[in-house]
Amino acid sequence: MKFTQKYFKEIAKIASLINIKEVSNLVNELSKIKKKGGRVFFLGVGGSAGNCSHAVNDFRKICNIESYAPTDNVSELTARINDEGWRSSFVNWLKVSKFKKKDAIFIFSVGGGNKKKNISTNLIMAIDYAKKINANILGVIGKIDGYAKKSSNKVVVIPEVDEKMVTPFSEAFQAVVWHCLVSHPSIKTNKTKW
Repeated sequence: MKFTQKYFKEIAKIASLINIKEVSNLVNELSKIKKKGGRVFFLGVGGSAGNCSHAVNDFRKICNIESYAPTDNVSELTARINDEGWRSSFVNWLKVSKFKKKDAIFIFSVGGGNKKKNISTNLIMAIDYAKKINANILGVIGKIDGYAKKSSNKVVVIPEVDEKMVTPFSEAFQAVVWHCLVSHPSIKTNKTKW
C-alpha cells in the first residue's frame, strides 16, 4: 500500500512540475512542421520504442502528420544492426527515408543518450545527422544532462522526483506529453471516437 501511494503521489508531483513552456515549444514546432508538410520520425529504444509506435499512430490518425518509427519494421532494423551495427541503425534508416530539413526527429528516451558512456549511440548519431542538415530535434526525455537535451531546446525533460523511478516515470510521461500534443487544437485535425 505504501509503495502504491508513494507512486501516485510522485506522479501527481511530476504533473505539477512539468515545464509547460517546453510542451508549448513542441506544439509550436509540430504546428510549423505540419504546415510545411514535414514528417516526424520517432526514435527510441526499449519501452520508448513501444511508445514511438503508439505515437506514430496518434500523430498520423489524429493530426494528419506523416510519421514513422524505424523500430516498427523489425526486419529492416535487425538487418541493419546485423550488417552495419547498432550505432548507425537509425541514421542510415533516416537517410534511406530521405530525411530533410523540414522534417523532425522526435526522441523518446530515458537518458537521452550519452557519448562518454557509450549509451544510446544510435540516438546520438541520428541527433548529429539532424543537426547537420538543420532539421528539428524534438523529444521527451528523463535526464536533463542527456545528449538529446544538450542538442535541442525543443525537448521536454520529465522532472526527476525519485532517482529509482526515472525509467518508469519517464516512459509513462512520454505518453502523457504526446497525448497532450495530439489533443492540442493547434495540431489536432480529426476527432477521436471517445
